[in-house]
Amino acid sequence: MSVLVIGGGGREHAICHTLAKSPKVDKIYCLPGNAGIAQIAECHPIGAMDFDRILAFVADHPDIDLTVVAPDDPLAAGLVDLLQERGYRAFGPRAAAAIIEASKAFSKALMRKYGIPTADYREFGDYASLCAYLETAEYPLVVKADGLALGKGVVICQTREEGLQAARDMMVDKKFASAGNKVIVEEFMVGPEVSVLCFTDGKTVVPMVASQDHKRAFDNDQGLNTGGMGTFAPSKIYTPQLAAQVYDTIIVPTVEAMRSEGREFRGVLYFGLMLTDKGVRVLEYNARFGDPETQVVLPLLESDLYDIFQAVIDGTLDRCPIRWSDDACVCVILASGGYPQSYRKGVPIEIGQTDADIMLFHAGTAMQDGKLVTSGGRVIGVTARGKDIDAARDKAYRNVQNVRFDGMFYRSDIGIKR
Repeated sequence: MSVLVIGGGGREHAICHTLAKSPKVDKIYCLPGNAGIAQIAECHPIGAMDFDRILAFVADHPDIDLTVVAPDDPLAAGLVDLLQERGYRAFGPRAAAAIIEASKAFSKALMRKYGIPTADYREFGDYASLCAYLETAEYPLVVKADGLALGKGVVICQTREEGLQAARDMMVDKKFASAGNKVIVEEFMVGPEVSVLCFTDGKTVVPMVASQDHKRAFDNDQGLNTGGMGTFAPSKIYTPQLAAQVYDTIIVPTVEAMRSEGREFRGVLYFGLMLTDKGVRVLEYNARFGDPETQVVLPLLESDLYDIFQAVIDGTLDRCPIRWSDDACVCVILASGGYPQSYRKGVPIEIGQTDADIMLFHAGTAMQDGKLVTSGGRVIGVTARGKDIDAARDKAYRNVQNVRFDGMFYRSDIGIKR
């Protein structure tokens, strides 16, 4: 069988890497892919939102048995719907379910309606009423663009001035385009964060190994928020007792709520959780594999990912055994100088000899004149497995030294925090 993966980042590289282990997968295509993915898949320069060309590609390749739609934008825009309506098998939620990520207003209202614990919030659809609220609100608070904003539409505001600036950026200056047409203002919560990704066919829910991400650009959680500078699994603080509690009070109720709303979710549902002094609260939902969480979770999967995808589509996840390694995994992101703001592209990358079991998940790479170069802010994730977090961390950082490009930077404390 052949599988098509939509997307071109580190998450998609990890998905392709895991699918390649399946004895049932003969060939992998990826649109558009990247230089790393091209080592294991046949890549074509078709963007994830170029639906007409994607559909034509699937039609022209009858060997494709399954299409995996990985990024948020095509999920929200209904690519899975289009594929399925044409009789193709596609993994990922349909647009009606992907709204749980595509609209924060929807997800917050869902949690309020079904009693799923989250931060208190207010929703605003016009600039004047938003500013009026921000003038007298208590700070700190969190201002969020309602729609998809590449993970950057969230601003923690310490003062009234910062709140009003965030409002102007989103609703007047359209910093996040239409994603800021509606804005959510949330109470500010404090506590460690945990990411829990789950496979679900709309009825059965199977959590993956919990992980922890490092969002800030620099050591000790300093600097701007990024798409993620590194991650590790399993989480050090997500105990089996806590996992059972979250499963009963957050995970299952969310899947049941979506089904009750006529929006059955089939795919990967991501729970961004905060462990506050008042209990676990949902920070956000994602309607797909997280990035870079996928790069440490999937290497710990011992079952066949292809079989899991098929079971989710068929609604037979309850009959699909899913096993995980007891090992740990750490991923260190190597980023372009200036990220997450402006940065250069086309910078040559040199990769030396790494340990045999090291996984280099390419996020922003390309081939230019026969040479490997940077093409994004997050460039490569150096991922290592070990018997525990410390062992995996030591191995990852030892191998970081074998990758070089001008301006490269990375955090030196991935996997240390609790």
